Amino acid sequence: MYNVMLVDDDYPVIELLSEAISWNELGLNLMGSYENGMSAWEDAKSSPPDILITDIGMPKMNGLELSARIKEVKADVRIAILSCHNEFQYAQQAMRLNVQDYLLKDTLDPEELAQLLRRFKQAMDEEAQKGWERSRMIHLVDESKELRKEQSLKNFIHQPLLSPEKWRHELSEYGILKPGFHCLPVVGHLEDVRDIKHRFASNQTLHFALGNVLREVLEQLNPSAVHVIYDAKSSLLLFSYRPGLGSNVYDDAAACLKEVQRTLDRVLRIRMSFLIGRGCAEPEGLKAGLNELLACRQQRFYLEPQEISKLNGALEQNSLHGDPDLFVYYDRASSELRESLLGKEGSGARDTVDRWISWIQGKRYAPESVKDWVLKLLLDLKLRLHLLHSLSPAYTADALHKEIMDMDSLNELKSWLHDYLESTMQAMDRGFGGSRRSEVTEACKYVSLRLDQRITLDEVAGCLHLNPSYFSRMFKKETGVTFIEYVTRMKMERAKELLRQTDRTVGEICESLAYDNVSYFSKTFKAYAGVTPVEFRNG
Repeated sequence: MYNVMLVDDDYPVIELLSEAISWNELGLNLMGSYENGMSAWEDAKSSPPDILITDIGMPKMNGLELSARIKEVKADVRIAILSCHNEFQYAQQAMRLNVQDYLLKDTLDPEELAQLLRRFKQAMDEEAQKGWERSRMIHLVDESKELRKEQSLKNFIHQPLLSPEKWRHELSEYGILKPGFHCLPVVGHLEDVRDIKHRFASNQTLHFALGNVLREVLEQLNPSAVHVIYDAKSSLLLFSYRPGLGSNVYDDAAACLKEVQRTLDRVLRIRMSFLIGRGCAEPEGLKAGLNELLACRQQRFYLEPQEISKLNGALEQNSLHGDPDLFVYYDRASSELRESLLGKEGSGARDTVDRWISWIQGKRYAPESVKDWVLKLLLDLKLRLHLLHSLSPAYTADALHKEIMDMDSLNELKSWLHDYLESTMQAMDRGFGGSRRSEVTEACKYVSLRLDQRITLDEVAGCLHLNPSYFSRMFKKETGVTFIEYVTRMKMERAKELLRQTDRTVGEICESLAYDNVSYFSKTFKAYAGVTPVEFRNG
């Protein structure tokens, strides 16, 4: 008896099909009915069905994603798609995944599904008799062809071009640089990679789904186009064309890419931006063009979401080393970001990030300089806000470095910064300075914003409308240190930061922290750090 899984977020449809079909008489076992793809997948991981009947549009995980995942654990699963009328056209053009049929829910007759199930069972019985191995071998051959094509193109890109004619012959087997044709290379970059990795179980699942959808779309729009997965974040598309025709190859490719974007967004909730290279007629030109596209970090970094743009090599060369003046604005950005986090407005940090990112977008600094600048800002912020373990660190310095350096676009960096600062603000709301008392939180914020000034207990108590004696007792009880000790620690930590990161003299640092006497400042620093300021800097 074959197991069937029924998945649809429309409960009346589930109820109708569950009751109207005589499952046992068909030799089938309805193993479960599910209202979303995620709950179905949780059960399918351990007990995959023989037959999957699924809707496309569902919360948490759509039907195509579910189909791709189940095929990973059971390659011979039979799949029938239930589709609303407005989904039907793109459902037919979506990835096949060996989907055997599409049924319109608007006119769905249970008997129609029963007939389909009988065909499924008959086919599965025949396969069982002939042996599944033969079908599996065919599938492996097809999969192997795709892998060979991917590996062949990667070898072409990265290995020395010793025999152009040999490569022309090999490429022509995949429809690239055939006699009389030129090739227009394009690189596609996945956006929101962190979200995509979270939604797809593995890179293999993602590549399988992405490859099937792209092949299906290209077969409809441009059958001569070739798609190859290059790595976890990017794909290559190669458009063949005859030179000298009236049509514009760039416009034709852009129109095709827009349809690819629409389909990927609609079917898989995946967004992709594209860089279009230069047309070429020889293997040497194609190899150089592909390498240039893949190395184009500058233009890639500044692509807008779902932008389709021509490669601009001059832009890449002009900004190769970036503008060192970016760090001239560091102190100002650091101050604004800290003040926005410690301020009253919840949206302040987001607005500050958006303003600086927009400014960087206009200046087009080198990506590595931007990422170094952002990393330094966050490490500085982390140091200042974590002085008394006031926040539970969400990231170590190494983790922050890895996360930021792995980002390929300014838009992705901006989105990540929003999330990071939001989590920081939530941690601050749970208690600054290790306290749950709002008065202590406000006092700590007050101190953080005024380390360049003299700060007295009476002054802060007055701002909080509290009796100084009462405030002093409450602060010590909540934080474990007196208010004056807290201010001193904050200033000494700031002094350590300035000694590490700047060339300011000890006298200048002393003055910037509102100390009148260098000798007294040095004595206080040694009592706190165990060494003098000069020894600390030299150590």
